[in-house]
Amino acid sequence: MIINLNFESEVPIYLQLRNEIVIGIGKGELIHGEGIPTVRQMAEDLGINPMTVNKAYGLLKREGFITIDRRHGAKVNLLSGDKLEFKERLEEDLNLVISEASIKGVEKAEFMEICDRIFSMMKSISIEDK
Repeated sequence: MIINLNFESEVPIYLQLRNEIVIGIGKGELIHGEGIPTVRQMAEDLGINPMTVNKAYGLLKREGFITIDRRHGAKVNLLSGDKLEFKERLEEDLNLVISEASIKGVEKAEFMEICDRIFSMMKSISIEDK
C-alpha cells in the first residue's frame, strides 16, 4: 500500500496517515490480521517523526481499525463495534460535507455520482471475512 502525505496541507500529518490507512482497509489493500509497519519503520519510510506515527496509530487503535500487541505489533482489525454510534457520526460528517458541497455549487446528482464512484472502489467487507 502506498501512503501519500501532503506536507503542504492544513490537515495534520497524523490525521492524513490515519486516513490513508483507513482508506487502504476500505479498499481491501490491507486485510484483517495483516501487520502494518512498526512506528519506527513507518516514520522512517515516510520521513516523519515517530511521535506523529504513534499519534496516528493511537487514534486508529481507539477507533478499532487496528490492534496493537507488544509481541506481534500493529495489525489490521475489522470493526465489529457499535454500528449505531458509527452511523450517527457518519450522519454528522456527511451533513458537513454535503453542506460544503452545496455551498460550492455541487448538485445532488453530481455529489451522488462522486459518492457512488468512491464507494464502488471499496471492497465489500463483512464480519464473516474476519
